[in-house]
Amino acid sequence: MRATPASAGAWRIQSVGEGPHDRSRRGLGRGSRFVLMRFDTKIAIVVRDDLATWQKLNVACFLSGGLVGSNPGLAGQPYVDASGQVYGPLVRQPILVFSASADELAKVLQRALERGLRPSLYTKGLFATGNDADNRAAVARVSTEALDLAGLALHGERKEIDKVTKGLALHS
Repeated sequence: MRATPASAGAWRIQSVGEGPHDRSRRGLGRGSRFVLMRFDTKIAIVVRDDLATWQKLNVACFLSGGLVGSNPGLAGQPYVDASGQVYGPLVRQPILVFSASADELAKVLQRALERGLRPSLYTKGLFATGNDADNRAAVARVSTEALDLAGLALHGERKEIDKVTKGLALHS
């Protein structure tokens, strides 16, 4: 693989044959091209590590939707397959998913608020509600410091998100 500048903020990656380190890219085929974008912003989702698997997935999905709702520019363009079938858009940039303890989540929220970021949040109490109005009411009953966080989603300048998530491990 060889990287060359493609446009401002983007790099074009060109397959130049399959060497010993190209095994993970075998599906590209010889001569394949794609653009690897480096965005000025970063998206991070932080999920509480002691949740059940279905809860972690649920939290991540809700938080992704919250980010796009707050930042419509995060939505990409619709997808169209070779048959002409149109599919819905996806988030236009990668999302890093981190794992954190309850205490780490509280620190992430504090750091985010101190830096003027507006995170999307999911609290443990939301697992017991069934609609958006009840979700918002459940959050409104609890002070910031007392929120029992299940997850947070952040979108902002790369450096700010890096500072807010410093010390967290990517979810495995």
